[in-house]
Order: sequence, then structure tokens, then C-alpha cells
Amino acid sequence: MIRLYDTAARAKVDLVPRETGRVGIYVCGPTVYNLIHIGNARTFTAFDAVVRHLRARGLQVRYVRNVTDVDDRIIHRAAELGKDARQFADRFTEEFHRDMDALGLLQPDVEPRVTEHMDDIVALIQRLCDRGLAYPLEGDVYYATRRFVPYGRLSGRNLDELQAGARVDVDERKRDPLDFALWKAAKPGEPAWPSPFGPGRPGWHIECSAMSARHLGERFDIHGGGMDLIFPHHENEIAQSQGALGEGTFARHWMHSGFLNLNEEKMSKSLGNIFTLREILERHEAEAVRLFLLSAQYKNPLNFEIVEDDDGGARFANLDEAEERLDRYYDTLLRAGGPIGDAAADERMLVAMDDDFNTPAALAVLEEAMGQANRAFDQKRLDRGALGSAIAGARQLLGILGRDPAERGLEVRARLVRLRGLDAAAVEARIAERAVARAARDFARGDAIRGELRALGVELRDGPAGTTWTVLRRPPAQGT
Repeated sequence: MIRLYDTAARAKVDLVPRETGRVGIYVCGPTVYNLIHIGNARTFTAFDAVVRHLRARGLQVRYVRNVTDVDDRIIHRAAELGKDARQFADRFTEEFHRDMDALGLLQPDVEPRVTEHMDDIVALIQRLCDRGLAYPLEGDVYYATRRFVPYGRLSGRNLDELQAGARVDVDERKRDPLDFALWKAAKPGEPAWPSPFGPGRPGWHIECSAMSARHLGERFDIHGGGMDLIFPHHENEIAQSQGALGEGTFARHWMHSGFLNLNEEKMSKSLGNIFTLREILERHEAEAVRLFLLSAQYKNPLNFEIVEDDDGGARFANLDEAEERLDRYYDTLLRAGGPIGDAAADERMLVAMDDDFNTPAALAVLEEAMGQANRAFDQKRLDRGALGSAIAGARQLLGILGRDPAERGLEVRARLVRLRGLDAAAVEARIAERAVARAARDFARGDAIRGELRALGVELRDGPAGTTWTVLRRPPAQGT
């Protein structure tokens, strides 16, 4: 049984799909006005792991992740740059796809865009008006928040507290400061669509209510997104969907990924501590980024540690550690001396993922399995079954799908050889020379060659398949 932490229930609950064997999941995607940052990447990586595990457990998953391609931020940013808002949004939608592909994440089964669902959005707004939960106002349409009695259940807030904390709203025409826009009247130079309320465009929240209903139905299993979306975005989605379609509609479970903090501080533009995924992937392997993002359970905060390097620039310490960890995994695969073949992933990894998609617990099992394999190599006892399970787990958890991990390990080593300026043929020749010395029982010569290679950053491993080698990501300190 798969269990997940349900934000609305404030507890861990069993995942019981509405339809046996099938799960519908909707994840709030990007608003495409800029490149995504590493915090955005955490959310998308978390739900990528969720979808992968559900499928690994034999469930048929329909994964929907939207793109918000019309929004105040898009319009204002495009205007600042003198660009057409629609073309600007199209460009950054393509950039988002590039980043997701570079990170190695699954493509959603459906990726609806707001601009392609105007009829659905307008129909939903009209239904809210017909039910007395929304009201037109000079070309705009607002949701009458107080008319929806359950408002605030998801976030644990009540209307009186919200009213007390509300700032004076710039639009004094609204009936209540807490009412929010469903439709915004057209302004000169802004994109607009026809509607019974007048030309305009949708407010932010209504789009997800309309698109989830279109692609998953009025009732579906999981709604996900970042923790920052709980209020007001997801609270407003519930008010819209249940208000228009009736109690019990919309998502059965709510899942939210935790914040990614930079040096224990919340990421914010005002602090200037936001790093785009693009600039991070220019310096670190995508698999290492995914490994780091999965190193904490999705709902918990994760700290991204940035330190000053020797040249005074920024160094991402967590990603350095993740790359070294990956090196150890691939080194283990290289020590195996070739492909392992198909194997079932260690059941303990799957059980860990069953428990609220606990990736750090699953990775701990993987780490243990790799350690056991290396000890077996050191003792010249190759347990190919155990190593096969570890490799299968690595494929599942790290997204190494459809390729032989041992081959991938060779690629990593070849890249490090190039980065370090080494001659692979010369290294192989020295290893052959060492083998001759060892066969002649000249162990002092063999140890000397090992030491010379290690000084160059080449680590030798003697195992049942012979001597293999890898390249240390950082050269050893002098004298070690």
C-alpha cells in the first residue's frame, strides 16, 4: 500500500485511487516569463519521482502538468523588454522544455496551456456566476469568497483572520477585499479573448480548475505543487471547482513539495540568492542535481549550500558531494567488469518509496547495497545478484533508464579523463606494466606505479574481473 502525506488531511493516508489501477495527477507547472530556478526544479523533480514510483508499482498514471502562458508577470516582463507577450511566453515555454529535458525528467502525458483552454475557463466562470458564487463588475469577474463556506480548509485559515490581515485593496469596487479575480477586463496593448463578460483574460487561479477538469475529470486523485501554492492558489482552486461542480469534486489528495533554502535562507529575488537551473546544469551533471534534490523527502525543506571557491566565485557544495557520490556508484559498476543484466530492484527501496515517497530512505538502501558490493569485490566475492539489485534501484531512483549503467560509468570516466587532461592509453599501459610487476612478485614496483597514478588522480581497483580504474573528481592533496 502506498501512503502519502495529504496536506488537507494534515496526516499520512493511504493512496486509494478513484479507479482501481489508475491514478490521475495534476501538478502546477511554470508561469513562463523567465528561466526556472533550482527551487522550481525541486518541485518538478519531486513529482517526477512520484510518477515514476507509481508506475513502478504497476499503476497506470495520467500525469498532467500545465503551463501558464498568459499572466500579469508575462505581460509586464514582455512589455519591459519590448516583446510581444504571446511570443515571449512561447519562447520561455521552449526554454522550460529544454531545462526539463536537460534535467532528465519525464514529459507529462498532457501539458495544457492556458491560451488553449479559454472556452473551458469561460464556461467555468459562467457556471460560478450562475450559482451566485461570482459576479461581473465592469468587464471583470470576481469570486465571492464568503459565499463558499469551506474556504480556508486546505491552508487552515479562516476568513476573519484573513480579513483582519488584509491590506487595503487597490480595487475598491469589489464587494469584499478577499474576493479574487476570475476574469480581467482587457487593457490597451494586452492580449485578450472574447467572453460574455467582455474581452479580457483569465485570473491566475481559474486556469487550473478548468484544465484539470478537462484532462482528468471533475474528480481525480492527486493535486501537487510547491508549498508556496497552498495559499492562495490551491485554496482558490478548491473554491472554484467545488463551488461550480459540487462538494466532493476536485482532488482527493493534496501533495506539496517543501522549500529549497540557500544557505538556510529562503530563496527570494530581493535577497539576490536565486540561481537558475540552466546555470547550474552548465557546471554540474544533471544526475547529480537530481540526486541532490532527492536527498531529502519531498515535503521537507532542503538546504542548498553555496560556498566561496578559491577564485572568489560561488561553489555549490551539495552538488560537488552528489557528483562524488555518483562517481562511487559508477566506480562500483566499472568494478563489475561489464553489464550485469536485468534484475529486480531491491524490494526495500520500493517499500521506502511506498512510505510517502521517501527518497532518502530509498537512497540509503542503495548506498548500503553499493557498499556491500564493494566489500565483496575487495574480498574477491562477486555477488552479481546483489549488485544487479543495486543497479536496478539506481535506474529507478536516479532516472538512469534505457541504458546500461556500466556503459554510463565508462562515459563518466572518459569525461573526467578529458577534464583532467589525462591520456587513457598511457594509463592502461601503466596498469599493464603494474600487472607484469605483480606477476613477477615485484610488489614494491606495483605499489610504486599505483602511487604514481594516484598522484595524477587515477584510482586503481583490483577485483575478480581484474584491475579497473577511475578518475578522482579532485586530485589528492600532496603527500597523501
